[in-house]
Amino acid sequence: MLNEQLAPGSLPPGLRVYAVGDVHGCAGRLAALHARIAAHARARPARRVALVYLGDYVDRGPDSAGVLDLLLRPAPVPGAEVVTLVGNHETMMLDACDPRAHPGAMPFWLDNGGQETLASYGVDPGDPRLAEALPAAHLALLRRCPLRWAAGDYLFVHAGIRPGVPLDRQDPFDLLWIREPFLSWEGELPMVVVHGHTPSPSPAVRPHRIGIDTGACYGGDLTCLVLEEQRLGFLVA
Repeated sequence: MLNEQLAPGSLPPGLRVYAVGDVHGCAGRLAALHARIAAHARARPARRVALVYLGDYVDRGPDSAGVLDLLLRPAPVPGAEVVTLVGNHETMMLDACDPRAHPGAMPFWLDNGGQETLASYGVDPGDPRLAEALPAAHLALLRRCPLRWAAGDYLFVHAGIRPGVPLDRQDPFDLLWIREPFLSWEGELPMVVVHGHTPSPSPAVRPHRIGIDTGACYGGDLTCLVLEEQRLGFLVA
């Protein structure tokens, strides 16, 4: 594990969280990261383990279909609680699959990485029955992804939260899309927010947030944040 350090928050005793940043179609990277998570868990067993994925499984990278296949397999840590949060790219994909409810969603998705996702399925973007052409299990997985998950002092979301707004009044759009004023916020937040969405060369660890999108689809690492009690560290692939 890399860069083990004091964390800005704490988890209940006995709980370890592995939080995975934006995968974006990098199935090979995710498989390698799963192997490192499994090895870490075997070497350092914990009473309770949660594996939290922060969304953006699809688009841009070469094998979105393979990523969703991996997410449907048994967890790399036997008995772990698995949480697959929704990202803005999953929302774009699902909207594109329902053109009557979301007219214009398909071009927007294709401009934001949807072309690569459809190529991974061997599906033509012009297929009028797109939803029927994609695996039902993959779409079902994406449709049941929650917006947020919390443990101890931490709130896990895809993009972030809007400062100054109570957690129970946050706009789902912000949880999926926000950058500013969240990223530059220097004040307090009600919880330490663990998020992806905004790529950076290395994890961003701040007193009120931890960003772990390290640009896997752009040649950076695929990063897993490991949280336990008052400590944090990172696994990468």
